[in-house]
Amino acid sequence: MIEKTKEPQYQEGIKIRDEKGLTKLGIGSNNTWDADPRRLVFKLARYKFVSKILNGKTSAVEIGCGDAFGTRIVLQEVPQILAIDFDPIFISDIEERMDPEWRFECRTHDIISGPLDRKFDAAYSLDVLEHIPKEKEHTYFSNIKDSLNEHGILVIGMPSLESQIYASEGSKIGHINCKSAPELKEMVMRYFHNVFLFSMNDEVVHTGYHKMAHYLFAVGVDIRR
Repeated sequence: MIEKTKEPQYQEGIKIRDEKGLTKLGIGSNNTWDADPRRLVFKLARYKFVSKILNGKTSAVEIGCGDAFGTRIVLQEVPQILAIDFDPIFISDIEERMDPEWRFECRTHDIISGPLDRKFDAAYSLDVLEHIPKEKEHTYFSNIKDSLNEHGILVIGMPSLESQIYASEGSKIGHINCKSAPELKEMVMRYFHNVFLFSMNDEVVHTGYHKMAHYLFAVGVDIRR
């Protein structure tokens, strides 16, 4: 094996490979990389958006983290993160891949079962709400709200209702509660006094026409108590 790169600026990659090993994709991210590599770019762009929205916050909880492969991006802006998921297989996968230099807390917890045992400056939940049955929406939002500090904010990300005619059959199985932008805003407004909507197409976040958006973000600010 060649141990010396021809250009010295790339030698750091060899050092990291030998000292730390090569980074593994998580269970979900590996599946995406295998089936549709472009979709992994879109996923990571969503985490980038969340990270910039939460810049300046001290703590955050990620609701429904899956394999948490993108959580490190938010960790660049928020120093304390708890990532939770209701599936212990994903939490076990996260712990197995945890990098000591990028450590965050992770835990098995179903937010439908109750709020967290401490409060956070912010919460974000990507690609989760569309999996929550309508009859459990109130519990989902109430328990997130009760896990936030007085001035906590919430970022919700989900596929738009209009995008579902283009969704894969596998996605449609789990997507039981997609919403249009007005529906999403109305829902989040029940729990926050102010809600800011953003649209997303591929990796680009914008404020364009929501019916042409593939993905939606709602940022809830000023909790209703």
